[in-house]
Amino acid sequence: MQIAEKPQGAVDSLEQGQGQQEDDLRPNGHHLHAARRTKDGSVNWSGRRCLRDKSGGWIAGFLILLNQALVTLAVNGIGTNLVTFMAVVMRLDNADAANRANTWAGTTYVFAIIGALVSDSYWGRFKACIIFQLIFLAGLVELSISSHFFLHKYCDFGDGGWRQANCRPPTKTEALILYMSIYQIALGNGAYQPAITTLGADQFDEADIKERKSKAAFFGYFFVANNLGSLVSVTALAYIEDRGGWVLAFWISTGAAFIGLVLFAIGTLRYRHFLPNGNSIISVCQVIVASIKNRHVKTPQQAEDLYEVDGTHSKNGGRKMLHTPDYRCLDKAAVIKDPSALSPGEHHSPEPWRLCAVTQVEEVKCVLRLVPIWLCSILYSTAYSQMSSVFIEQAEAMDNSLSKFKIPPVGVSVFEIVGVTLFVFIYRFCIAKICSKISQEPTELQRMGIGLVISTVAMITSGLVEQQRLKYATRDAETSSSLTILWQIPQYVLIGASEVFMYVTMTEFFNDELPDGLKSLGSALSVASMSAGNYANSLLVTLVTAITCKHDQAGWIPQDLNKGHVDRFFFLIAVLNAMDLFVFVVFAKRYRHAVLVKTVADENGVELR
Repeated sequence: MQIAEKPQGAVDSLEQGQGQQEDDLRPNGHHLHAARRTKDGSVNWSGRRCLRDKSGGWIAGFLILLNQALVTLAVNGIGTNLVTFMAVVMRLDNADAANRANTWAGTTYVFAIIGALVSDSYWGRFKACIIFQLIFLAGLVELSISSHFFLHKYCDFGDGGWRQANCRPPTKTEALILYMSIYQIALGNGAYQPAITTLGADQFDEADIKERKSKAAFFGYFFVANNLGSLVSVTALAYIEDRGGWVLAFWISTGAAFIGLVLFAIGTLRYRHFLPNGNSIISVCQVIVASIKNRHVKTPQQAEDLYEVDGTHSKNGGRKMLHTPDYRCLDKAAVIKDPSALSPGEHHSPEPWRLCAVTQVEEVKCVLRLVPIWLCSILYSTAYSQMSSVFIEQAEAMDNSLSKFKIPPVGVSVFEIVGVTLFVFIYRFCIAKICSKISQEPTELQRMGIGLVISTVAMITSGLVEQQRLKYATRDAETSSSLTILWQIPQYVLIGASEVFMYVTMTEFFNDELPDGLKSLGSALSVASMSAGNYANSLLVTLVTAITCKHDQAGWIPQDLNKGHVDRFFFLIAVLNAMDLFVFVVFAKRYRHAVLVKTVADENGVELR
């Protein structure tokens, strides 16, 4: 499937929309019809400019949110208990099982970057979503079928257990089939995520005040959908798998992914689209090469003297950007050395590796300006990653009984989901409205700073809980404490609240700041921050262990937590987060927002220059 377009490509399709707008503005009473059209350059299935009330909006957004919740349920049905699957079914030891699961998760993040580049540069976001969801669904079907024959033939979970003794080791062929299926799942889901996030944001016209507010709300609801899907998988599906019902859980995941794909396809004619803008990597390389070749050329003082293509859109069909004074060394790529070589009305540089348009240069500047902000998010992700590592180890050393029910160590993470869902609505309907009435709603960078503050408080809270756990450590069981596991609830809720201010806002911020041809990359960078945080956390744990285990000391994070000081580890992360906050504020104050050449519609649909 692909959006219909004229043979000359994206620019012609956009020019068609512009011509259509001019026809709508004929002096025959069609002004209102023009006002109904989107102003951000989005097109419908047939490649024509979208009518606002017949495309996009919350109808399309709601279908995408449902799709995301079901896909998250499906993929977490595989990923949440993958370590156990590797240990029980694949018969690996704990270390190998953990490494294989981490490698799978890391590969998923790598595929996210690839999917973002492919969707923005070649296929478009809708086509990328369809193709990668089909790959994802096919991987789930393969895993379900292969597990059905393998587990029923060689595993016996009749007693409801999940011990390794219940399965014999798989053959090389069986292992190859299982690995191929789970990595196909990683490819489909990883590459699909940035495309679906950006496609959801595309359903709201950022040039319209009302729809711009809805777009900001969409990112919050998108994370709510993510967490609701995770809630089902970490409770119901995890319980089924722990009882040996792997095949049933995999088929449930497959069914959820199929229903999600059907719901997504229902909105095909409703979605708004942005046509792919060509290979963004080549565009970035052209700017760098051209600026190096022109390094001895003097840069004009006036931005108007730099090269820019004619028309209202850039050479790739995206919206033009105004010149900014940052990274002036890159401006040399847009210096015109021979004006006679340029023809009036052309839409492409005659020598793209020697002369680049101002918009092309500004796109590279946008990426460079975001790098410090992204780097500051890595230490936050280190605190966030504690939920899947040290928090669980802490829970295992606490009293998990609640009346006659035993709370699994990972079960308390449900309150992180509650925290995310709760604070999305608290911010949307309380904090934002109150701030707007008093002065103005916090900017995206300010909200990200608040997220860093909350995560620091969460780490301090975790350290205080650990001190209490050590105080109530029981003498008859070295790795347990009489302190109830429910004391972990505050730290999970705080992490969830910080996620709303940091990850939700960062996804929105990157989507707003990156040019039209790189918006999916912004969503992928948010995922990449989580991946980098996991790696940074592993490095931090390794360093802490190496330093604190000298002279036969138990260290801060020993096998027996009652002999260690995990509280100091949490306080260390809190200190690092506080330092990261200071650096972030410095970069945030120096940050210069991208400026697009565009028209904006007010609440009545009147076009403003």
